[in-house]
Amino acid sequence: MDISRISTGGPFEERIGYSRAVVAGGFVFVAGTVGAGDDVVEQCRAALATIGKALDEAGSGFDRVVRVTYYLPDSSEFEPCWPTLRETFGAHPPAATMVQCALIDPKYRIEIEVTALA
Repeated sequence: MDISRISTGGPFEERIGYSRAVVAGGFVFVAGTVGAGDDVVEQCRAALATIGKALDEAGSGFDRVVRVTYYLPDSSEFEPCWPTLRETFGAHPPAATMVQCALIDPKYRIEIEVTALA
């Protein structure tokens, strides 16, 4: 099986030792991704932009995402992200899960992980 790895050069990729995305077995597995911003919606948009770049590099896109997991330290901040998520996935909503948990740094309000068809 061919495996290709995609890096976006983010600081955690090298420090922790992981790839932003891995293409294998007909799927694109995008690692949990955070984004910069002053609030959860800005961070959500920034994380989705990074994910979108990884999907593009893998020859995929948001219309091919089959699974998404959202991680938030405060579940009450999830609802403000819904319009951005509906806009991103449009007519192709994936299966989804939201988990309330601590993130790597308290400044982050959301982390997003996706699996897409290659």
